[in-house]
Amino acid sequence: MAVHKVCGTETEFGITVRNQGDFNPAIASGQVVNSYAGKRARVQWSFEEESPGRDARGFGVEGATVADYDSALVNVVLSNGARLYVDHAHPEYSTPECFDPLEAALHDKAGEVVVARAGVSAGALLEGGQRMGLYKNNSDGKGNSYGAHENYLLSRELPFADVIEYFTTFLVSRQIFTGSGKVGAENGRPDVPFQLTQRADFFEERVGLETTLKRPIINTRDEPHGDPAKYRRLHVIIGDANLSEPQTFIKLGTAALFLAALEDGALPDPVALQDPVAATWQVSHDLDFRLPLSLEDGGSATALELQWQYLEWLTKYSELATPDPVYDHVLALWEGVLTDLEADPVRLVDRLDWAAKLRILEGYRERDGLRWDDSKLRALDLQYHDIDPKRGLYYRLAGRGSMQRLFTDQEIEAAVAEPPERTRAYFRGRCVSRFPGSLVAANWDSLVFEVGEDTLKRVPMMEPLRGTKDRVDTVLDQSADAAALVRVLGGSNGRTGTKEGPAEGN
Repeated sequence: MAVHKVCGTETEFGITVRNQGDFNPAIASGQVVNSYAGKRARVQWSFEEESPGRDARGFGVEGATVADYDSALVNVVLSNGARLYVDHAHPEYSTPECFDPLEAALHDKAGEVVVARAGVSAGALLEGGQRMGLYKNNSDGKGNSYGAHENYLLSRELPFADVIEYFTTFLVSRQIFTGSGKVGAENGRPDVPFQLTQRADFFEERVGLETTLKRPIINTRDEPHGDPAKYRRLHVIIGDANLSEPQTFIKLGTAALFLAALEDGALPDPVALQDPVAATWQVSHDLDFRLPLSLEDGGSATALELQWQYLEWLTKYSELATPDPVYDHVLALWEGVLTDLEADPVRLVDRLDWAAKLRILEGYRERDGLRWDDSKLRALDLQYHDIDPKRGLYYRLAGRGSMQRLFTDQEIEAAVAEPPERTRAYFRGRCVSRFPGSLVAANWDSLVFEVGEDTLKRVPMMEPLRGTKDRVDTVLDQSADAAALVRVLGGSNGRTGTKEGPAEGN
């Protein structure tokens, strides 16, 4: 049986400060993180149990450590279980661990609100005439790309070679519905007026460990953030940051369902591309969806044809697996997107960012007679991603009902403050709310408390599906302070809890 697909996203936001001659993105990002006024605990991120050099293929630098220690210091853990910090000179929001793709899409959206509010607070510290801009995009137009990553819980028993063999073509072909659109090309790729994705031009390898150089389609970083004997965390780095709620849900839901089917051995023989890296660029540049991609067996298929095949396979798998309304919803939205792509992509302007953006740009081109290389179009491209609701073009479309929604403003507001109830993020978020002064360090699989003793107390959280509301609410409510919580959890000798986590026995 496939392990339950706990999932989440990590988004690096673009940042600018206009009229600031000595603009430093790292300093500005730190101001954003430190200015967030919502419920939070400003703690050091603990890298004690992280291993960024370990490769899922069985090699790599086992003892490698995280190079960017600034991200450990400019770091807050939020009451919703999320992390807000500085990563590579960008403010980054990592959602809490979510029970399913719909919940992950909701918390991804909550991240926009968190970062936007932090930006407003940081902007109030700027000098007159200066203005901060924050963008949920993936390219600065100057040859630099920053990430929008996805994470999925996998069984350690699944051979990683199967992930490479099966998942590569799915990721390459899914760009037709995961892209957020971009004017022009970058990174030495063939010039195009407009393309489907912001990230495709920056991928250079099929498989690899890096995330910022020679970006691979399949990332092999082996950091499970859980029991390493039982789990993998598949770190997906090929994908755009999306503003559209249905688009984020489809992106996460189709990948989660595919990986579940792979674990269950429910997929036919894999479809292999002859040159996956070149195909990645080609799919993004093909606005007609008709470009055949060469397959390893000598045949060919378009990205749209490949996605129809995957839909057929996963629909059959879903019918045989335990019924789940969330994945029924995913399949219905996915089929609707593929149907409209085949018939007329203009129908997707209310669901896909690239389609909505393209319509805006085409409107300006027709009205003002603009060439694709006009600076006004590049400015509009960027403005689409502005997360200030008063300036962002996406928010204008959503505000007038031109973009489909999955969540109400009230649901998003609740996700800004409250953690998911069915994963260990609940325990983390509640501890931030109850004991922020006692938390001194954190990472995804542990919390470290100061409880007035000679040693700090670490609470392991190795099971993503423990630490849930039904397991820990009572003990949290009955603990007057962190020391009392630690005593109930059985802490001693600098550690507390069990390998399974704080919910064991509750």
